[in-house]
Amino acid sequence: MKNIALVAHDGKKATLLEWIGKHKPFFADKNLFATGTTGKLISDALQQPVQCMASGPLGGDQQIGALIAEQQIDWLIFFWDPLSSQPHDPDVKALIRLAVVWNIPVACNRATADFIIHSSLYQQDYQREVPDFSAHNQRLHKNK
Repeated sequence: MKNIALVAHDGKKATLLEWIGKHKPFFADKNLFATGTTGKLISDALQQPVQCMASGPLGGDQQIGALIAEQQIDWLIFFWDPLSSQPHDPDVKALIRLAVVWNIPVACNRATADFIIHSSLYQQDYQREVPDFSAHNQRLHKNK
């Protein structure tokens, strides 16, 4: 079962909900995680449980980032609003950075989400390459 994290800035929540509604059958067998209000809206729209974190500005982005670092998230859908100033912009960048570090697909807009959801790779039991950070983790122990 795939674990999908869903995040949307206020200006993009309606877009995300519309997109999710269009693909409702796809989400039926997925474990969903989301930030605050977005999670409640998604749960209502899909009529299925969503594990809700805190609101993004209150640490929800970081909670989802921790799940990514623990390899518990397979895909991040983050409909962010590039035209609105976000007080927690560093958290947003950190979340996207973690998705890249841990090599999970990230969709920041509807077009990318469409490409991923319709990919033949996503329909298979695709096993992403998990980076090996053992050399990085041991770098301080080499000089002892």
